[in-house]
Amino acid sequence: MVMTRWFFEPGHTGAEFKARHMMLTYVRGQIKNIHGFVEFDPDEPEKARVEATLDATGVYTGEPTRDAHLRSADFFDVEHHPTWTFAGTRVAQLSATEFELTGDLTVRGVTRPVTVNVTYLGQWDTPWWENGRDLGPRRRAGFVATTRINRHDFAVSWNDVVDRGGVVVSDMVDVSVDVEAVLEPAAAGSA
Repeated sequence: MVMTRWFFEPGHTGAEFKARHMMLTYVRGQIKNIHGFVEFDPDEPEKARVEATLDATGVYTGEPTRDAHLRSADFFDVEHHPTWTFAGTRVAQLSATEFELTGDLTVRGVTRPVTVNVTYLGQWDTPWWENGRDLGPRRRAGFVATTRINRHDFAVSWNDVVDRGGVVVSDMVDVSVDVEAVLEPAAAGSA
C-alpha cells in the first residue's frame, strides 16, 4: 500500500471535555473548528502521522459566564494562547480497529506528552457538496480518540474550595475527540 493523507473536516470534527464540578456532577465543554490531518498506510499503521490544531477561543459549555471564565487567564488564557495543538509521535496497533497514539499536546503554551486511545470507525464513500453541487463521491474515515489529562500539567490550575474540603473543579479532565477525515484529492487518485 501507500501512505495516504486525510484532512479533518472541521464541520464534522469536534472535541468534548468534562470535569467534575462542585464534587457532584460533570460539566461538559465543546470545541469545534479543529483542523488537522492524518497520514497512514493500513499495512503499516505504526508509521502514521497525526497533527491537529484546536481553536480554544471557541470553547463552549452552554453558559456564557462560565465560557468567559474558561477563556480567561484563570483557565485557558485564550488572549495569549488562542490555539491548542497535538502532534502524534508514536502509534501502536492494539487490534484491527484500536490504536494507542502518543503525542505532544500543547495547551496554554505548555507542552506535555499524552497517550490517546483511538478507535477506527471505518471508511465510506460519501457526497461532497460545494456551492450547492455534489462533487462526490469523496472517501471519508471516522475515528474517536479519548484520553484523561491532569489539567495542572498544562497550568490550568484555578480552583476554589467548597464544603468539607471539596473543590469547584476536579484535577482530572476526560477528553473525547470525534474526527471525520476526508481523503485528499491527490491521494484519492493514487489510492
